[in-house]
Amino acid sequence: MTRPSAPAPPPAARRTWREAWLVYAHPRIATMLCLGFSAGLPFLLVFSTLSAWLTEAGVSRTMIGLFSWVGITYSIKVLWSPVVDRLRLPLLYALLGRRRSWILLAQLTIAGGLIGMAFTDPSTQLGRLAACAVLVAFGSATQDIAIDAWRVEAAPPDRQAAMAVTYVFGYRMALLAAGAGALHIAALLSWTEVYLAMAGLMTTGVLAVLASREPVTQRPRETLFLETRVQDFMMRNAHLPQRLRQIIGWLIGAVVCPFADFFSRNGRLALMILAFIGLYRVTDITMGVMANPFYLDLGFTLAQIANVSGIYGVAMTIVGGVLGGVLVPRYGVMRVLLTGAILAALTNLLFAALALLGAKFWMLVVTISADNLSGGLALSAFIAYLSGLTNVSYTATQYALFSSLMTLPGKFIGGAAGWVVDAVGYPLFFVYSCLIGVPAMLLVTYLMRHLPVVTPGTPPEDP
Repeated sequence: MTRPSAPAPPPAARRTWREAWLVYAHPRIATMLCLGFSAGLPFLLVFSTLSAWLTEAGVSRTMIGLFSWVGITYSIKVLWSPVVDRLRLPLLYALLGRRRSWILLAQLTIAGGLIGMAFTDPSTQLGRLAACAVLVAFGSATQDIAIDAWRVEAAPPDRQAAMAVTYVFGYRMALLAAGAGALHIAALLSWTEVYLAMAGLMTTGVLAVLASREPVTQRPRETLFLETRVQDFMMRNAHLPQRLRQIIGWLIGAVVCPFADFFSRNGRLALMILAFIGLYRVTDITMGVMANPFYLDLGFTLAQIANVSGIYGVAMTIVGGVLGGVLVPRYGVMRVLLTGAILAALTNLLFAALALLGAKFWMLVVTISADNLSGGLALSAFIAYLSGLTNVSYTATQYALFSSLMTLPGKFIGGAAGWVVDAVGYPLFFVYSCLIGVPAMLLVTYLMRHLPVVTPGTPPEDP
C-alpha cells in the first residue's frame, strides 16, 4: 500500500517575520525576476502588438483573427513537455545542464523568430510572418516549460511563493515593454525597430541563465522503482528490435511514469488533489470574464478602467503576491491557500455591492484593491503548492499538466458567464461567482486534514 505525500509541507519550525521577509534576498529570487521578464516578453509580440502591426499594414480583420491561432501553441505545450524533461541537448547539456540548456535554446529560438519578424513585410510576406510568429510562440511555450521546471527544482517549497511572485513581477514588466513600450517605439521609429529591440531584450533572460547555476536534485526511491519497471519491460521484450524497444522504453519513462508516479505517491487522494487544482481558480476566472463589460455597462470610462483595473490593479496583484510570498514560509502553504480561497470568493461580493451602488469611483478602487490583493496572494500560494506537488524527476511534465488543469474548468464554466448575467443581472452573477468558490474551500480543508507532512522528491535547500 502506498503512502500518500503532501504537496507542500510546512517548515519544521515557524519562521520569524524577519526570516520570512529575507526570503526575497536570496540570489535565486533575482534570477527568477529576469527569467519572468524573458517569459513575458514574447507573449504580446505574437498577439495584440502583432495585431496592431498587421492593422497598420492593411491586413484584413479575418486574417488578423486567424493569427490568434498562434496562441494554441501555449495550450498544447504539455504535448512536448516530456521531451523537455528527458532529452539531453547535445553540447548545451554538458555546458549548462538539463534545465538551463533548454531555457537557453528556447530563448535563442525566440530571439531568432523576432529578428525574422522584424525583417518581414506583412503586406507581401504574410506567410513568412506567420511562420516566424509560430516559431516565437513555440520557443516561448518551451521556455515556459523549462523555466517552471527550473523554478521548482531551484528552491524548497517554502520559498516557491516568493519565486512565483518575483516571476510574475518580471512577467508584468515584460508585458509593459512588449505592449505600451513597443507601440511607442513603433510611433517614433518603425515596426522593424520594435521587433529588433524586443529581440535584444531577450538578452536579459540569456544573461540570467548564464549567471545562474543548475539546480541539484535527488531522485526519490519511488522514481527509481518506476524506472526499474521500465528496465524490466526492456528485458521481457528482448525479442523486439532494439531500436523499437528503446523508443517504447523512452515513451514509458517520459509519458507513463510521470502519471504513475503522481497516483502512486498520492493514492486515494490523487483525484481529490486534481479536483482541487481544477477548481481553485474557478471563481476568479469566471468573474474575470465579465469584469470589463461590467465596468463599461456601469458607466466607467475607458481611461478609468485602464488606470484602476489595469495599472493600479497590477500593482495590487504584485503586493498581494509579495504578501503571499512572506506568509507561506511563516504559516505554511495550505493555510495561505485556504485564506486565499476564502478572500477570492468573498471579494466578488464587493462587485455585487458596486453593481448596486452604480458608477462610484471610490467603490471601484476599493473593489479592485481587495480583488487584486487577494488574487495575488492566492496565486502565489497556489503556484507554491503546485511546485511542491511535483516530483523533481518529472518536473516539467507534471507541472505542465497541473498548470493546464488549473485553468481548464474555469474557462469552461466562464464561458456561460454572459448567459448568467443576461438571466439574473450583475448583482446575482457576482453572488453566483462567489458561491462557486465554496468547493475549493472545502477541498483545501479536506486536504489539510488528510495529507501527511513528507514530500518525496522535495528539492534540497540550495545555497
